[in-house]
Amino acid sequence: MDAEQKREKRLKRNEESLRELWDNIKHTNIRIIGVPEGEEREEGTEKIFQEIIAENFTNMGKEPLTQIQEAQGVPYKINPRRNTPRHILIKLTKIKDKEKILKAAREKKQVTYQGTLIRLLADFSADTLQARREWHDVLNMMKEQNLQPRLLYPARLSFRFEGESKTFIDKQKFREFSHTKPALQRILKELL
Repeated sequence: MDAEQKREKRLKRNEESLRELWDNIKHTNIRIIGVPEGEEREEGTEKIFQEIIAENFTNMGKEPLTQIQEAQGVPYKINPRRNTPRHILIKLTKIKDKEKILKAAREKKQVTYQGTLIRLLADFSADTLQARREWHDVLNMMKEQNLQPRLLYPARLSFRFEGESKTFIDKQKFREFSHTKPALQRILKELL
């Protein structure tokens, strides 16, 4: 291995470490998208979160729910092509509470705040979000073909094929695998 290859490998490893560190910092965060503008100024972000839980997950209201470590509105990211509502970040003290809330939100499918449809999501670093977005088309195509795809943390594709579970970290390795399986290649011909 020459010096340039070593440098590239070290740089890639450092970038992955930085991404993992950011994701670890954000590990207990929930991102709320779609709360009408101005609500957080009137009600406060913690109160909004508590109302969302009470309105959508009544069975969780009976259990002693999580302690909120921090709640804040996220500054706008200017994107002229999208009219995106301001996001609210909730930092919880326990990861189990975050997972319980997100699981309940996935099961319910439609989460609302005062009648307005909102989304509750795990909060990831920008790099992890981009890596997860890159699998989006493949995931949709695999769902249509009933291959039971899942996106694992941080951005690994997992699916069932020919009775076996397969997992891929990046598209290159997935592409190489698909070239060895004509049936999979036919399904994904436009995407790869």
